[in-house]
Amino acid sequence: MSVEDVIIRIHMSEKASMLMDTQNILTLIVRRDATKHQIKRAVETLYNVKVEDVRTLITPKGYKKAYVKLSPEYSASELATRLGLV
Repeated sequence: MSVEDVIIRIHMSEKASMLMDTQNILTLIVRRDATKHQIKRAVETLYNVKVEDVRTLITPKGYKKAYVKLSPEYSASELATRLGLV
């Protein structure tokens, strides 16, 4: 699976916005069969940032959601602004 195939979209909600501002966490919807290592590599490659931690969960609707904590030298808010989400 290539790095472009791992991330489906960036998830924006009130909780995702709060996590972005307070804990430097980016929330993504990813392929269900993607591993944490594949998600980390995809985010680092596509967005040119350093990832500190990846947590995942399966939503009740069947999507896989990834919470990606960026390293302190990078800002999730700035990345969202650069991508045109904010």
